[in-house]
Amino acid sequence: MKRLFVSLLVVAFLAATGCANMSARQQRALSGGAIGAAGGAAVGAVTGGSPAVGAGVGGAAGATTGYFWDRLFGR
Repeated sequence: MKRLFVSLLVVAFLAATGCANMSARQQRALSGGAIGAAGGAAVGAVTGGSPAVGAGVGGAAGATTGYFWDRLFGR
């Protein structure tokens, strides 16, 4: 139990500090990729397909959307 807590604490710390020197576009691409991968894995698992393939496709689509967010929505 203690090992799990320490692992989660390390992951949270790295996630919080890992984006400190990134531009807004890079942060959106990373966030989009993570959200897309999680969503793709969930859809892949629910539909009976491969969660790994769903995560790969969703991650690529999310990262691409996050990277081009400014151009797509004019922000």
